[in-house]
Amino acid sequence: MAAAESIPHPTCDVEAIPGRVAQLRATFDSGRTRSLDWRRSQLEAIQRMSSEHAEDFARALHADFKKPPLEAHTADVGQGKSEAALALKNLKKWTSPEKLRGMGPMPGAGKARVLREPLGVVLIIAPWNYPVGLLLSPAVGAIAAGNAVVLKPSEVTPHTSALLAELVPRYLDPEAITLVEGGVEETTALLDERFDHIFYTGNGHVGRIVMEAAARNLTPVTLELGGKSPCIVDADADIDVAARRIAWGKFINAGQTCIAPDYVLVERSKESELVDALRRTVEEFYGKDPKATPDYARVVNSRHHARLAALLKDGTPAFGGESDPEDCYIAPTVLRDVSPDSDLMKDEIFGPILPVLPVDGVEEAIEFVNQREKPLALYLFTGNEEAEQEVLERTSSGGVCVNGTILHIGDPRMPFGGVGPSGMGAYHGKHTFEAFSHRKSVLTRGVRFDPKLMYPPYSERMLGLLRRFL
Repeated sequence: MAAAESIPHPTCDVEAIPGRVAQLRATFDSGRTRSLDWRRSQLEAIQRMSSEHAEDFARALHADFKKPPLEAHTADVGQGKSEAALALKNLKKWTSPEKLRGMGPMPGAGKARVLREPLGVVLIIAPWNYPVGLLLSPAVGAIAAGNAVVLKPSEVTPHTSALLAELVPRYLDPEAITLVEGGVEETTALLDERFDHIFYTGNGHVGRIVMEAAARNLTPVTLELGGKSPCIVDADADIDVAARRIAWGKFINAGQTCIAPDYVLVERSKESELVDALRRTVEEFYGKDPKATPDYARVVNSRHHARLAALLKDGTPAFGGESDPEDCYIAPTVLRDVSPDSDLMKDEIFGPILPVLPVDGVEEAIEFVNQREKPLALYLFTGNEEAEQEVLERTSSGGVCVNGTILHIGDPRMPFGGVGPSGMGAYHGKHTFEAFSHRKSVLTRGVRFDPKLMYPPYSERMLGLLRRFL
């Protein structure tokens, strides 16, 4: 897109990266980030930054790929702000020692508790599809846990990256939180450093590179990946409701959402009805010419546009299919006559193309899903509780939304994460705080009572007593 190319490609001084990480290590070792006052001040700063520059972020996101303002504010910029508010409200409770009540297997051994301590210096690598929220949301948990943080925004959205690079050092403690712009070279240099946790959101290919680099230092990782999230539409589903919710979940952000419905498995007798309902819904959402509406984003760059345009040949457009490489535009598209072995069905689509495949019922749909890698999300539309239970019990996915799409990601009480190739670890709300914390077990013993019976030399009497308790 011309707008995105008008700003220099994000970069930084690679040779300075080791020194910047060392500065964070020194700050963490000084104990500054462990203070609850420091944590609160940084969380409040994220709130202020998100509020005071909400319109700036929305403009940057529009410049990068015409993200609609409402989607920018609700699904992207607002993430960090709402997570910070939740962390501030619960910080004292989350950080308080967890006292273990009752008697353990060794009565009288002492008082047991679990402390949450920060891991140290952590690295957060964000993707381009929600470049503000998916950077600041995990950062909130890392800060709430008391860590020093390296933030790495995506170079694919250069306007947003530049704005973050300008604002982060203005609002956040630059000796404890630093932002590194750049692409492959800069990310590679970061991965050469030793971190205490790496949090990566993106695709599985890069996820494997991150995990390999982390293994050199036995660094734990959280990988938020993706995959082909299936959508099953049962014969008992409300087709009109299903069409609206599927179309919304698929076509927001022009399909560039890690948990967007990737393909639909619909009961064969309902296929035409669902496709017709999807056609009507897309016209209601975006008009007869989606290219003209301000409510529909663009594909992020020409490389991704070319990849998606090539996939259009793998089916017959029921509607949509139009493409404009100059504007990085691909219309909201539903494809029929799609082969399960086509390129379209091999990798995550990550764009506004929705294959609809007919099946003979929920049983066949379950088999289809289970023959493939475990997805980040699974969607089921049904009015049949038995069908719901069958799908929940017999499939594996990072999360499930029944009679809806996407919204399960919005409840911070629920962990969000993948399973197998769709990721490892989970976050959101307290789960992010836990991801960046070490749970340290502490046993405190008294000194007034110290029976010699438990020390060598051992006796038959001691063995008999121990058998009564163990």
